[in-house]
Amino acid sequence: MLKSNKIEYEWITPDEGSSFRLIEVDMSSNRFFWHAHPEYEIVYIQKGEGRQQIGNHVSEYSAGEIVFIGPNIPHLGFGYNNNFQRDHREIVVQLKEDFLGVDFLKTPEFRHIKQLFESSKNVFSFKGEARKQLSSKLEKLPKLKSLDRLLALLKILQIMAETQEFDYLIKEGTNLDLRQRDSERANKIFRFVEENYKDEIRIETVADVINLTPPSFCRFFKGVMHMTFSDFLSEYRVSQAKSLLLEDYNISEVCFESGFNSLSHFDKTFKKITAKNPSDYRKDYKKKVTTQVH
Repeated sequence: MLKSNKIEYEWITPDEGSSFRLIEVDMSSNRFFWHAHPEYEIVYIQKGEGRQQIGNHVSEYSAGEIVFIGPNIPHLGFGYNNNFQRDHREIVVQLKEDFLGVDFLKTPEFRHIKQLFESSKNVFSFKGEARKQLSSKLEKLPKLKSLDRLLALLKILQIMAETQEFDYLIKEGTNLDLRQRDSERANKIFRFVEENYKDEIRIETVADVINLTPPSFCRFFKGVMHMTFSDFLSEYRVSQAKSLLLEDYNISEVCFESGFNSLSHFDKTFKKITAKNPSDYRKDYKKKVTTQVH
């Protein structure tokens, strides 16, 4: 990441010997700061479910989600509230508009892809038969080499450009409601939570981090994140607890290591967010792993 004084911009370079970047992401190590980059991004969720936030759009996603994000649209890393974190995997493609040269979009054969790129202020989520076709091709993409990988990517872009099977997550003309100053403030809050979630966090303390009064802070946070800070903090602590539950910690240790101050509050909050109590969550995960092995 390149850190500016306003927003975190991701510095992206193509893979060696390639005109674009392809990465397979293990979300267990994800940091969930606001970030942006001038490249287009395709995100394919192979495994997992959780919450996504792109600009001012917030929604739940599950395995199979495929999203096309235009340049310089701020977004959180996928999966900051994902379930079964260890099973959460993504394939991500990042490319510049001119990744095949300045003039390639001027050729008649690429007119639909040009239109897709020109809709860069939109964010699309694909569905139906288009999603099935895209999923199959994105699954194979990391296994391909050189020219075969490039040709497969062009086919992926063609499907995206020609299909009508998509939903707008953000539509062109929508106010992203995330100015650079807001991004800077949000990043400070995220860093503070990441570093202090095990301790008691008072609204007054975190409001002071971004030099706002508590009432102004609450309005700001709700406007940007579309949830209260209290709910956000609970979700973050539960996401930490999920990871710990998959280790050899007992429930009491997980409770306090993830920032909760009582077992009853931990159990109640965990169940509210995941619809399961911590013990059942752990059992279901182990059962799921056993089933996959056999």
